[in-house]
Amino acid sequence: MEIVNNENVKSQMRKGILEYCILTILNRQDSYASSLITRLKKAKMIVVEGTLYPLLIRQKNQGLLSYRWEESPQGPPRKYYSITEKGKEALAEMDREWAEIINTIEYLKSENYE
Repeated sequence: MEIVNNENVKSQMRKGILEYCILTILNRQDSYASSLITRLKKAKMIVVEGTLYPLLIRQKNQGLLSYRWEESPQGPPRKYYSITEKGKEALAEMDREWAEIINTIEYLKSENYE
């Protein structure tokens, strides 16, 4: 009997931090969707276009991202996403929250609490 479905747990945890990962990538460099997917896959964060595009639209509608069209040397123009000032503020808050989560988990894993 399997108590925990590891793939489901992993999937749920990854979905929960995907927005954070996207803002982190775009804080370093503007990018288009397929490049974001490639970078996420290299980091072992597997994501498909059907998951990414709605998230990018939501982040754009929240004012966290903006985009521009650029001609591509291969194929049609590409939509490049950029993080906005509001997105940078949200990322800074996510950085603080992530550090707090890590501290909480490390605290709970330690034997020094009661």
